[in-house]
Amino acid sequence: MKLVIINYGAGNIKSIQFAFKRLGVDAVLSDNPDEIRAADKVIFPGVGEASSAMVMLRESGLDKVIPTLKQPVLGICLGMQLLCKYSEEGNTEGIGVFQTNVKRFSNEVKVPQMGWNVIKDLKSDLFKGIKENEYMYLVHSYYAEHCNETIAKTDYGLNYASALQHENFYGVQFHPEKSSLAGEQILKNFLDL
Repeated sequence: MKLVIINYGAGNIKSIQFAFKRLGVDAVLSDNPDEIRAADKVIFPGVGEASSAMVMLRESGLDKVIPTLKQPVLGICLGMQLLCKYSEEGNTEGIGVFQTNVKRFSNEVKVPQMGWNVIKDLKSDLFKGIKENEYMYLVHSYYAEHCNETIAKTDYGLNYASALQHENFYGVQFHPEKSSLAGEQILKNFLDL
């Protein structure tokens, strides 16, 4: 299986690569559109700030490549948020695969949300073998609003979409690569899609 992690300068790539290596898959890091298109599965990672990440994607042309992909694509954290229509972070137009917006948590909760929280109302093969209210590791100041594409929810001052799916595109706000055995199961499920 050819697994490609999109390399656009935003992401903690190493922990994702190590997580897949534990599952017996060597993930290739690439910003080459042809190599990305030829992959069996694609990971769209991201740690950082939305507007500068979108600038990097536009400069490389990857903002046009990503929405045309036909194989399973998994956006993680900022990667998921960039697949949405719009983010309040830096007033950023996103790629628009998911028909929802990304907003900042209110100051009524500690920002960023950092640490373990539960996911619930699970609605996808991505969560096969994952029980309701399983703990996942999160670090984020912005969240995706609910939409028809919500496949998991989390509460943090409000109830938000912690996972989304549209056709072959999946997005998770949490970090499966840092979420112990349950996170590893989600990555395995993604490989099995």
